[in-house]
Amino acid sequence: MSARKRALQIGLFLAVMILTFYALFSGRDLSEIIRSVRRMSLGYLIPAAGLAVFFVCAEGYMIWYLLRAMRAQRNNRKCSSLFRCIQYSFIGFFYSGITPSASGGQPVQLYYMNKDGNRGSDSTVVLMTVAVVYKFVLVVMGTGILLFWRDPLREELGSFFPLYLLGLTLNVVLVILILGVMLFPKVILKGAQCFEGLLIRMRIWKPSERREEKIRNFVDSYQSAVAWLRNHRGKLLYVVFVTFLQRCSVFVLTYLVYLGFGLEGAGAVKVILLQASVYIAVDMLPLPGAQGITELMYQTVFAHVFTGAYLIPSMLVSRGINFYFLLILSLGVVLVNRFVLDRKAERKEEPKTENVCG
Repeated sequence: MSARKRALQIGLFLAVMILTFYALFSGRDLSEIIRSVRRMSLGYLIPAAGLAVFFVCAEGYMIWYLLRAMRAQRNNRKCSSLFRCIQYSFIGFFYSGITPSASGGQPVQLYYMNKDGNRGSDSTVVLMTVAVVYKFVLVVMGTGILLFWRDPLREELGSFFPLYLLGLTLNVVLVILILGVMLFPKVILKGAQCFEGLLIRMRIWKPSERREEKIRNFVDSYQSAVAWLRNHRGKLLYVVFVTFLQRCSVFVLTYLVYLGFGLEGAGAVKVILLQASVYIAVDMLPLPGAQGITELMYQTVFAHVFTGAYLIPSMLVSRGINFYFLLILSLGVVLVNRFVLDRKAERKEEPKTENVCG
């Protein structure tokens, strides 16, 4: 990613964030909001933060689990460690959070995975599997809520009910597209060949038989990795189970915030389902971190749950933990990788380069 493009993405993210907070606090008593936030019990705040961290770490665990299983099957070299895979997850969370529709996370994850020596085809299939299972679980949960909780859902969401249907539909379409790409590798081959032909016509690349061979070898490896997944459905089911726990962790987090403010009356199921519906509605929208629309929808959906002066404070705590807190942690991981680990790797490679030249 170029420095200019990165700067534009960060600028867009900050602009949306500033507008969001301006809309939230405009005309409100900030001192009262701060006093209400301080009433949040530390005994619930810490477990809520733990659930947020678990959400990101669970993705890293699934990446490690699938990579290790693929490597063990081939008796191949070691894959990245669990700790390193968790770093991939935090890096992906950061870039997904600052890019529209969370589109920037996986390319950066793939870059680091390949840089660490993981096979490109394995890394691609693993990331696509984690992504499609993630969306699949969201679709199953969203469809279940729509089928078995339709009337309360329509009543609670109000004017945002069509947005929920749109979000669910977009997730279904994305699941179908990812599965199509995974199950039909020839689509990737044709796409890569068309892309290569375009760059050659634009005179950016020159025709190369070696490059064509690399593309075909990648697709062959990719196809074998997909075939491996088909033959290990038990491992896929396990990933689905872990993803379900991962998804629920964010939804339960909001209920912990509810309890942390000492509120009563709304059951756990209602709070969890409402948070799930908000997430499903905004998940695919082309806004960095779904900022703005998430906060706006939260105020409408939870108006009858966090009563009195607790609506805005609860949103600040809940959203602050499950997004901004994680974004800051992820930024720390990104900076350590960029300015510490990457530079160490570059210094190690320098003597080798000199020897080759000599």
